[in-house]
Amino acid sequence: MGNSGDYFFKSAEKNRVSAKYDGALGLYKKALKLFKRNNNITGVLNCLLSVADTLRAKGNFTEAQTYYREGLNLAEALNDRASEADALAGIGLCLRALGRWKDALLQIKKSSRIYKSLDDREGEAFSLWAEAGTYRIKGDIGKALQAFKSALRKFKALKNKAGISYCFCGLGGCSRIAEKFKQSEKYYKAANKNFKNLNDCFGLAYSFCGLGNAKRMFGDYKNALLFFKVAERLYKKIGDKVSFAYTLWSMGTAYKMLGDLRKAGEKFKEAEMLFSETKDPRGKIYCMLGIGELNYLNGDRKSAEKMFLKSVKLAVSYRFGIEREYAEKLIEMFESQKGFPVNLP
Repeated sequence: MGNSGDYFFKSAEKNRVSAKYDGALGLYKKALKLFKRNNNITGVLNCLLSVADTLRAKGNFTEAQTYYREGLNLAEALNDRASEADALAGIGLCLRALGRWKDALLQIKKSSRIYKSLDDREGEAFSLWAEAGTYRIKGDIGKALQAFKSALRKFKALKNKAGISYCFCGLGGCSRIAEKFKQSEKYYKAANKNFKNLNDCFGLAYSFCGLGNAKRMFGDYKNALLFFKVAERLYKKIGDKVSFAYTLWSMGTAYKMLGDLRKAGEKFKEAEMLFSETKDPRGKIYCMLGIGELNYLNGDRKSAEKMFLKSVKLAVSYRFGIEREYAEKLIEMFESQKGFPVNLP
């Protein structure tokens, strides 16, 4: 058994479930080599998609896409429709994270059509959840809320606790952007409780960050930082660079609102490095706005203006609705010289 690839694959799955992504990757790659050597095509396909999922969870979207595309080609050759849909959904999630929300929607909707044709209800719910998050990145919060609620109904019908909880997190984030802060906190609390019961390390980190952001929107920056620090510790353990970077941005914003501009600057710079590494344009915009504000508060108006203008340009080029709105709002405030610091949702 140890030489067949199955042993390494099963061990990798255990690691991935526990969010030990680096360990999982090493084991999947060992399994992949053995499956190829033994001409186990199904094993190869399962490995390719699992490696892709793990890389995506770590924030390596470009590399993840390579594995998804290889898996997609193999699934098409084998006429394995379910794996084809899984690969398309994965490609969509990678494109979404890279800011290419329009291309992401195309891939996710393709996967959704396949899941429907197979009457795969788990798959349908998953693709709807993926679609909802893509609308959020586009900046269409109304559509995102609608899609998350539909996905939630589907996951509830399936009694899928993890799916329900990830929908709660999506609804928490969208409610915050819609400035429904009490509702946002309620969703994150429900998700956090479920993730504790499920012992889902990634979900816990996600919900703790959400709870921190809810506290931040209420102006309770000290408690917000306590939640962010828990999320920070978990994300570091998992190795998810993107989610960790958003947590760092949130921490930077809390420090900025508390008047600790030095600490805020450190967190924004740390987050900016991770966003550059993972090629996340939305994250970059948030960091530009944060650093621009710090420049303004430190009396460097020229650098502040430069940052604000750069962030608008980037938001326009990716057609991000929400981020463009935020950047334009900060430029307006900069011109009127009042309203800083800003606690962006």
